[in-house]
Amino acid sequence: MPEVLFTHDPDRPMAEQRVPGHNRWHPEIPAAATARSGQEFRVECREWTDGQIGNNDSANDVRDVNLNGCHVLSGPIAVEEAQPGDLLMVDILDLGPIPQQTGPVCGQGWGYSGIFAKVNGGGFLTDYFPDAYKAVWDFHGHEATSRHIPGVRYTGITHPGLMGVAPSSDLLSSWNTRERALIATDPDRVPPLALPPLPDGTLAGQAGDAAAQRVATEGARTVPPRENGGNHDIKNFTRGSRVFYPVHVPGALLSMGDLHFSQGDGEINFCGAIEMAGYIDLRVEVIKNGMETYGVHRNPMFIPGRMEPRYSEFLTFIGVSVDHRDNTNLYMDATEAYRNACLNAIEYLKKWGYTGEQAYFILGTAPIEGRISGVVDIPNACCSLYLPTEIFDFDIRPGGPGPVATDRGQVCVTS
Repeated sequence: MPEVLFTHDPDRPMAEQRVPGHNRWHPEIPAAATARSGQEFRVECREWTDGQIGNNDSANDVRDVNLNGCHVLSGPIAVEEAQPGDLLMVDILDLGPIPQQTGPVCGQGWGYSGIFAKVNGGGFLTDYFPDAYKAVWDFHGHEATSRHIPGVRYTGITHPGLMGVAPSSDLLSSWNTRERALIATDPDRVPPLALPPLPDGTLAGQAGDAAAQRVATEGARTVPPRENGGNHDIKNFTRGSRVFYPVHVPGALLSMGDLHFSQGDGEINFCGAIEMAGYIDLRVEVIKNGMETYGVHRNPMFIPGRMEPRYSEFLTFIGVSVDHRDNTNLYMDATEAYRNACLNAIEYLKKWGYTGEQAYFILGTAPIEGRISGVVDIPNACCSLYLPTEIFDFDIRPGGPGPVATDRGQVCVTS
């Protein structure tokens, strides 16, 4: 096993760890550990809400979750030799849940997915599913099943939902400026258009008092992806992947968390992946002057690993950029097109006895393929959703006597 550079006690929140992590992006959060260029090491990660979600049959914890402290990240890890203008090459060697069979902590044999209430961030389909719901998943080696969504079994494509490097002061300032400007266009929107810096719940790692205060008032929330990487939620960012991060501060200050056992393209539930705590093994290497040499300035790039579930048969759903609720045509809107592809898949799965919420969870957690199929034929963009038919223990393809609606229960709801 590689050297563990960041560890945690599963029974303690991040703030009470011997070396705490952080939950904001800011250049003044000090390194929790240091790695050499070329070194392999292990990082242990808490579940992204810091243990607020339980293995039970109620969605009250999802409804009541406090997002001010999310995501809790492990790190930062400083990399010797890394300087602004370099590229940090990171290889994902291995990752997985906490290596216990069963236990009370998320990742010890189980994980969860959640649909967040609209007032608490919602999800991709929040106008159609505005309330909070939850499903708990049990891990069986590389597969997952849920007592709340019977009839499906997934081979996980395990990956970190979030990994990134620290921004420079100038880059952080540009994030805050542009996101505040976006919020100002509709300041009362629910859910909000963006999340500005928020002192409440800030965890600044080992920063001293003055620096911790700046992190609290200036630090960027970790919810969206940005130029530093961050919460990209790319399901193919798994074992064997190699990512190249532009370096903005000395040491790069690499952090990670939000590990996922399985997820579909888009993580459409917002908390749509199967969330878990666990470990990730990495190798880092510095490419000097790599930003200029390769023209990688604005966003990371990566080479996907070769390890993924071998599903070969799919049922594909199409969506175009029309809001069918009021028959409004949107111009080349790929977001609306993909939303319609998801809604079409949900309506189809309901014919087999799944509730809308169960179908929504399947699309968020199963390794579906989401694709932009056409963005040139005005006025309608076209997106497609490839649902692997082999994840079901019955044949969902059209034909024969047609769908048989079986009572499949329901996911966790709120009281």
